[in-house]
Amino acid sequence: MAVPVTLGGFVWGVIVFTIFMAVIGAIWASIYNRFAQQTAQAPIWRDEMKRTFVVAAVLLAIGLLAAACKPKTDGTGKPAGEVVKSTKVENLTATLLTSSGQMKQGDQEFTLAFNDATGKSVDVGAVSLNFHMPAMGSMAAMDDAATFTMTDIPGVYRGKVNIGMAGEWQAQLAYEGPAGKGKTTFSVTAR
Repeated sequence: MAVPVTLGGFVWGVIVFTIFMAVIGAIWASIYNRFAQQTAQAPIWRDEMKRTFVVAAVLLAIGLLAAACKPKTDGTGKPAGEVVKSTKVENLTATLLTSSGQMKQGDQEFTLAFNDATGKSVDVGAVSLNFHMPAMGSMAAMDDAATFTMTDIPGVYRGKVNIGMAGEWQAQLAYEGPAGKGKTTFSVTAR
């Protein structure tokens, strides 16, 4: 299962890593020069400093990669965010979450989680979520489909959608996979 890494998070990690390496390099050069002037054993110090520098660089790279790939959870293994809506789908509960607890007009990210009756996350396989607004007067019907990526928690999906306008939308949810098939429709208000 692939863990999504945002381009912004990756770029930020590269920038921080580059700055950190420049600072470590400057400190290392300063220490090396000081010891080289004070002792005839400069080659020994150079080897030890190189080893320390390489270990620090590897540890930092691992830390940055882990931070960039960190799943968005609240620390308990449950997805982070405020509940927008929970609804039953077959024998599961689907929960739509956002950072603010509400959907809004425009581009946004959200989390969709599927749980069984005990609260355990359930992998449902392929997921689709379409936000539908029926035609009103001269306005044509609108459909805004979400795109999803999996997280490292089975049954928890990160979604993106661009909701065209504020108002009442019908969220058309469907899944098919290890948990069988399911579909439902529930209302969501975009602010």
